[in-house]
Amino acid sequence: MTTLTGHLANALRLAERGLPVMPLREGKGPMGNCRTCRKNACGGRPTMKTPGPCACPAPCHAWAAATTDPNILTSPAWAPAWRQAAAVAYHPGGTGLTVVDLDNADAIVWARQNLPTTRTVLTTRGEHWLYLGTMTSRNAVRPGVDIKSLMSYARWLGPGTGTMAPLPDAVRALAQQEPTAARPATSTPTVSALAGGGQCPHRSPAYLERGIAMAEQRIEDAPDGIHRTVYRLFLAVLSAHGRCGCLTETHIGRLFTAAQAKGESLRHCEDAWTNARTQLGM
Repeated sequence: MTTLTGHLANALRLAERGLPVMPLREGKGPMGNCRTCRKNACGGRPTMKTPGPCACPAPCHAWAAATTDPNILTSPAWAPAWRQAAAVAYHPGGTGLTVVDLDNADAIVWARQNLPTTRTVLTTRGEHWLYLGTMTSRNAVRPGVDIKSLMSYARWLGPGTGTMAPLPDAVRALAQQEPTAARPATSTPTVSALAGGGQCPHRSPAYLERGIAMAEQRIEDAPDGIHRTVYRLFLAVLSAHGRCGCLTETHIGRLFTAAQAKGESLRHCEDAWTNARTQLGM
């Protein structure tokens, strides 16, 4: 496993080349917000339309924490994050790039047939195709394809091979239905509540409210292992409230909001929810 010194040294080298960088925790997620910035109480940048971190000295607010400043990267406020870091990420839009994240073999075949050749970086499951130019980021523009540019981050996996091409209209067209305003970090889930039909075990509406509030608090208080925590709590909520029809999309949205405030991505939340439903046979 790469040491703290290795991650920080790598980040400093990338920052010197002009790439805004940030530490990633295990599971490829960003560091969770500090107590001051929790739930964006500080008015952090992901709730705004301009890039850049808030006044907090810690690496809060996911992509917005990315920086090229070596003094920030090596500051005491960032030291705990580097101790937990499992990888280094960069903000593509902050350096004038767009990454087309191809997550499987079918997505790669589609890209080779429909997109111009450009610099390619191998990933654990597929490839990153890098283009010169920026655009609105958007996940799941087609099966296995995400776009990472403005207000997003990508894991640093090396410089790649090939000559970088200008951002083509074919990539921009994939996000043409995206709203003009950039998407905030806390996004609406695309999952739906179950129709229910089982016998309701709730003694009162307060029982469900208490369960949702407890799950929110436990996600918020999780010091690490946020992927496991989110999945475990989604599983618990669905087990207790998922079959009777009382669980609404508003409740699900609250759980997703709590998870995203800790740095979990919308896609990871949706995957955790789907996996929990599968585990319970829903």
